[in-house]
Amino acid sequence: MSQVEVRLAELGIEIPEVAVPVASYVPAVVSGNFVYTSGQLPFVGGSLRAIGKVGEGPGLVDPAEAKEVARICVLNALAAAQSAIGSLDRIARVVKVTGFVASDPAFTGQPMVINGASELLGEIFGDEGSHARSAVGVAVLPLDSPVEVELILELHS
Repeated sequence: MSQVEVRLAELGIEIPEVAVPVASYVPAVVSGNFVYTSGQLPFVGGSLRAIGKVGEGPGLVDPAEAKEVARICVLNALAAAQSAIGSLDRIARVVKVTGFVASDPAFTGQPMVINGASELLGEIFGDEGSHARSAVGVAVLPLDSPVEVELILELHS
């Protein structure tokens, strides 16, 4: 069992199957010593875990739920990376996380939502999970997803 697999088992986390792309792209690309994942949605078993805009109030995705959804996006991004590199043990560090949050116009808590992604990467990779990050509010995401996350990962040389 690899080091990352051991850590995931300790956390009670399984890397899912790679989500099937919803358009014309590949889940991840390796270039030099880096893996770039496509934006990943919160698919669980082929369906989105949540849909809609994030915010406070009726008909909106609660920010705490959106934070959990961001964790699912990271697991899907790691699945995409694993499909390209074979083993997550090849990851030397997480370089950058870009998180998009479909936001109600009054919602300004995008950083808190994307903390779900950042915190999970820290739990899995420790210090190597520390990263640069953008948390961006947007009007709408594909398939009405509330969150989308993409990663840039550096590989051991």
